Amino acid sequence: MQSAEAQIPELARRAGQAAHQRALSNPTATLVMKNTGGQLVARQVGGAVVVLKSLPAGTPVRAGTVLKRALKKSAPSKADGQ
Repeated sequence: MQSAEAQIPELARRAGQAAHQRALSNPTATLVMKNTGGQLVARQVGGAVVVLKSLPAGTPVRAGTVLKRALKKSAPSKADGQ
């Protein structure tokens, strides 16, 4: 059982690579991904890479830090004011 469990990371890596290759070989698909330069790019069928957007830098945090999403203040609705 342990030897089978030890193979899981390698099997997952192979499955990810195979899925990536299938996506690249699909003649009608455009593959969208983040590259190492922090950009959102689209790889087109012919191999051309188009930059869609530059992404903001990540926020460094210490391990164990709990982040909470701030609530956006909504505008008062017309029904509340009448």
